[in-house]
Amino acid sequence: MGRCQNLRLLPGTHTIIRADGRSFSKYTSSIFEKPFDLKFHELMVETTKALLSELGGIYAYTESDEISVLFPPDWALFDRSLEKIVSISASIASATFTGIARTAVNFDSRVCSAANKSQVVDYFLWRQADATRCALNGWSYWMLRKNGETGENAAVILEKKSIAFKNELLFQNGINFNELPAWQRRGTGLYWEKYEKPGYNPIARQEVVAVRRRLKVDEELPIKDEYKEFIYGFLNVGD
Repeated sequence: MGRCQNLRLLPGTHTIIRADGRSFSKYTSSIFEKPFDLKFHELMVETTKALLSELGGIYAYTESDEISVLFPPDWALFDRSLEKIVSISASIASATFTGIARTAVNFDSRVCSAANKSQVVDYFLWRQADATRCALNGWSYWMLRKNGETGENAAVILEKKSIAFKNELLFQNGINFNELPAWQRRGTGLYWEKYEKPGYNPIARQEVVAVRRRLKVDEELPIKDEYKEFIYGFLNVGD
């Protein structure tokens, strides 16, 4: 038998792990409300929390059934072994979601390496743009389905249609796309934030304030240039 080659990520590069639900379209079709379900969203957020905290990430983003986690250039978990990073991240996501949902599911993982900060920012701008596109398509498709169209007919009606057409379709059915929950249109970000926790020092007999950190779930992410600067904020820490 040939010897397995243990590939490692290039040193000094930002790492992004992307985990995607495997065959989730089939899994979610009979369990969750379409096009968006709050319970499914909460399951994805909890799964994202597990990946971010257990693997030591600095920022994570989730939309639909996918999760992206960002790591700094000096991240050295598993000695930067590609095989271990892929297998263990997929296992964490699968186990976390399964444990909460009490339904066996699987995630696939892949790894992206970014040579510079600009590539990292472009990646997250791309994923957020995809979230917006998928949200508009999903709302439009399921609006047509609820109005009696078959899945095939709904897909044909929407094929090659403009953003304006889809927005108008929703508006004529009482939905303003821009007023839908931001997490549906922009995705959700998770990151560490510092906060002050009041306490008491019994030896000095005085009130003290300890600085702790906690995971923040941000469901009101900015967009476009503001989101670009938001992502740069995680990359510029320590510069």
